[in-house]
Amino acid sequence: SGNVWEWLQDWYGGYSSGAQTNPTGPSSGSGRVVRGGASNSSTNSLRSSNRSSATPGLSHYSFGFRVARFPL
Repeated sequence: SGNVWEWLQDWYGGYSSGAQTNPTGPSSGSGRVVRGGASNSSTNSLRSSNRSSATPGLSHYSFGFRVARFPL
C-alpha cells in the first residue's frame, strides 16, 4: 500500500450496508476498482480499504498491479 494504486478485477459500485467478506461489487460498469493509494496520495488515503474508480485501459504512473499465484 502506498507505492501505486492497485488495479482490481471488480467493477466499481456501491456495497450494501451490511457486513461483507470479500465483496465483488456489480457484474458490469464503466470503471474498475483501484485500491490503496499511491506515493503521491495523502497519508489518510494510504490504506488498503481506500478505493476509487478508474477507466479500464487508463495508463498512469500511479497505477499498478500485484502479481499473485495460487499454490499448486
